[in-house]
Amino acid sequence: MTTGAPPPQAPRRSRARTFLPLGIAVWLVLEIWLLTVVADATNGLTVLLLLVGGAVLGVAVVKKAGRRAFANLTSTFQQAQAAARSGTAPAPADRKGAGDRNGFLMLGGLLLLLPGLISDAAGLLLLVPPVRAALGSAAEKAVARRMAAAPPGSLQDAFQQARIHRPDGKVVPGEVVRDDAPQGPYGPTGGQRPPLTP
Repeated sequence: MTTGAPPPQAPRRSRARTFLPLGIAVWLVLEIWLLTVVADATNGLTVLLLLVGGAVLGVAVVKKAGRRAFANLTSTFQQAQAAARSGTAPAPADRKGAGDRNGFLMLGGLLLLLPGLISDAAGLLLLVPPVRAALGSAAEKAVARRMAAAPPGSLQDAFQQARIHRPDGKVVPGEVVRDDAPQGPYGPTGGQRPPLTP
C-alpha cells in the first residue's frame, strides 16, 4: 500500500568527506616522491637523519605544548576552587595562553612527528609565532562566521546562545509559575478535575 509520501532522501555528503580521502592520498604520494628525490640527490643516510631529527624535534615540541596546556588547565582549576571557597562567582577565564596558540604548537609538533618532509616543513612553519597568531585569528573569525550563520535550533546556534547569554556561566533549570492564573481546587486548570486512571 502506498501512502503518497515521498521516499526519504539519503543525506548529502559534505565536501570534506568527499575530498579528504583524496587529499590524504595525494599528500602520501607527494611525501614518498619527495623522499625518493632527496634520497637520489644525497643518500639514504641523509633522509634517515632528516626523519629522525624531525621526530626528535616533534617530541620536544609536543612535550613543551603539553606542559603549557597542563599548566593553563591547573591554574584554571585553582581559580575555580578559590572562587568556590570564597563563595564568589569565578572570574572569567583569562586568555594568557591564547596568544601562544598552544593548539597550533601541538599540531606543529605532531606534524614533525609524522615521517615525511612536507609534514616536517608544515610543522616547522607552525613553530613560528606570527604564523600561529595569523592562523589562530583566521580560525576564530571562521568559527564566529559559521556560528553566526547557524540555523535556529542547531547545535552551533545553541552554543552561540550559551556564549551570549551566560552572565556567570551557571544555568539554573526551573519552570515559571504564574500567580495571576485562576486557581481551582486542582491547580491552575480552572477547576477541572484531572482524569482518573485505573
